[in-house]
Amino acid sequence: MHRVAITGTGVFTPEEVISNAELVASYNEYAHRQNALHAEAIAAGEREPMPMSSEEFIVKASGVERRHVVNKFGVLDPGIMHPVLPERADEELSIMAEIAVKAADEAMRKAGITSADIDAVICAASNHERPYPAIAIEIQQALGVKGFAFDMNVACSSATFGIQIATDMIRCGSARAILMVNPEITSGHQEWRDRDCHFIFGDVCTAVVLQRADDAKSASAYEIVSTRCLTEFSNNIRNNNGFLRRTREGHMVDRRDMQFRQEGRKVFKQVVPIVAELMTSHLADAGLRPDAISRLWLHQANKAMNDLIGEKVLGREPSRQEQPNVLQEYANTSSAGSIIAFSQFSDDLPPGSHGVICSFGAGYSAGSVIVRKM
Repeated sequence: MHRVAITGTGVFTPEEVISNAELVASYNEYAHRQNALHAEAIAAGEREPMPMSSEEFIVKASGVERRHVVNKFGVLDPGIMHPVLPERADEELSIMAEIAVKAADEAMRKAGITSADIDAVICAASNHERPYPAIAIEIQQALGVKGFAFDMNVACSSATFGIQIATDMIRCGSARAILMVNPEITSGHQEWRDRDCHFIFGDVCTAVVLQRADDAKSASAYEIVSTRCLTEFSNNIRNNNGFLRRTREGHMVDRRDMQFRQEGRKVFKQVVPIVAELMTSHLADAGLRPDAISRLWLHQANKAMNDLIGEKVLGREPSRQEQPNVLQEYANTSSAGSIIAFSQFSDDLPPGSHGVICSFGAGYSAGSVIVRKM
């Protein structure tokens, strides 16, 4: 069995940014228009008025201050309220592949390797723009990688599940080096017209290079100590869109359940203990006490949720250095969030330091990756 290490990470961040102030102005204008349109039904008690949003509400509910998106024009237009992305010809590089290549280039540069050294590509994301051919194979071709590639989706846990799969393949000798990318255009499945979630998501792409530890050239490589995944079915985070939609009556209707939706309070109450127990038991089984952990790189979905999980795992309130937060800048970027945190806040730890990359989300799903600085 071969030892495995993360030798490089990359983050592609879209240039366009939406502040909370811009988002609130757009949503509130849409809500005003809807309330005026349905004024009679609202007055008759047949319809509830759409509630207004505010910057204070968003920060208190999530900790998010801004988000990067691939297109802000459509999102901020009260008559559109979703990204506007021109369709690309089949011969053109898809937008998911495009941003994945950019993140991958940075990850390979940090790892000190080229695409010729990569044996496989995994595209792990919460949404894919088409079912086939696989986005991963398109990325493989764009990078000039030999070998094989495949897509996978475990919602917000896609990256940690992808790391486990890549780690297992390298350990058993199926590959020497694997590129795992997370192109998350979450603005496409976000319901920007829902006050309770219109602020949650942002777009980004992350990339991780995993290699046999003996091949590591990076000055900031982390050996994979142990991985663990967990799933438990729940409808509390759900999106009903899919290829069977056209087979059902009323499929052309703009239905709310065809975008991201969640029961936020239920998710918070149920997911926190699941994730805390997963991480705690994982560390115990690896022979590591909480005080041996230098850093937690958690899924970036909700600041209050992360603060509580960190406190349960460490047995005390984590410092900002121990549990870095990128949520205020990026918002929830689904599977990419924990990788952004790891990429931006891992170089400073001394050799021998232990940390945990952990993500969690729809499914429910949760993945825990214990790493040690080489």
